Amino acid sequence: MEKDAMHKVIIIGSGPAGLTAAIYAARAELQPLVIAGLNPGGQLMQTTEVENFPGFPKGIMGPDLMNGMMDQAKRFGGEIVYENVTAVDFSARPFLVKTESGEYKAPSVIIATGAEANWLNLDSEQRLRGKGVSACATCDGFFFKDKAVAVVGGGDSAMEEATFLTRYASKVTIIHRREEFKASKAMLKRAQQDPKIEFLTNVQILEVAGENSVTGVKVKHNQSGEESVLPVQGVFLAIGHTPATKIFKAAGVETDEKGYIKVTNHTNSNLSGVFVAGDVSDHRYRQAVSAAGVGCMAALDVEKYLAEQE
Repeated sequence: MEKDAMHKVIIIGSGPAGLTAAIYAARAELQPLVIAGLNPGGQLMQTTEVENFPGFPKGIMGPDLMNGMMDQAKRFGGEIVYENVTAVDFSARPFLVKTESGEYKAPSVIIATGAEANWLNLDSEQRLRGKGVSACATCDGFFFKDKAVAVVGGGDSAMEEATFLTRYASKVTIIHRREEFKASKAMLKRAQQDPKIEFLTNVQILEVAGENSVTGVKVKHNQSGEESVLPVQGVFLAIGHTPATKIFKAAGVETDEKGYIKVTNHTNSNLSGVFVAGDVSDHRYRQAVSAAGVGCMAALDVEKYLAEQE
């Protein structure tokens, strides 16, 4: 593929939002170009079994789901390149998208770069991702019926995740590095009044214990220096997400205070011709199916936009 060839739409990102947009855009004969990144497929590539995506009553492995979406986009004429975007120029049309090896141009762009969960950056945590360590209670809580789990964090998200997990878990322990919480009084009170929720505060997490599955969390108490292990079978991180928007902010795309892209009229950014889909603008739902739905919407909006331009 020639790097300076003109495309009708460039889709940046290859998670459920980007690939669904590619499927719809390809079926509309827009010949979409998907710049998938060097690690395509989004967060679901790090997920084992997905049981809440419609159409798979017995569940499906995350990588299988994403590879199927890629094959479907290709089947209808979508092109996928496995490069990282390094910069974009939205100051004039056609828009310019730069990668490590070249440049691509198009009159429209869909940003679907997602948001990465914040992690503790422990080797044990990363080794056990998908084996008891998760950053999405809604996605994985079902697998922890009658088990003890821990939620790491001190904000509203942590309280919400912990409360949700009480539907399945026998016990939920909220682990926080400080004594005070950032959560709103209402959310904190709700968690404190739940008989299944306990609190372990003013501790630092040293390690997630376990070989092939989580067996506990090793913590150090900040005041005494004492170390102990909390026996749990699941660990849920609720310390925020970081949307992949840095290069787009530099190009004039408006974001909120947390870095999520602001959208108007469903999928439009503040820049005409630049559309948005998925977790890069969604800090509330963060589900594969909701991202896919907005990916569909973005592709339909691009189709209408291009028709009006013509």
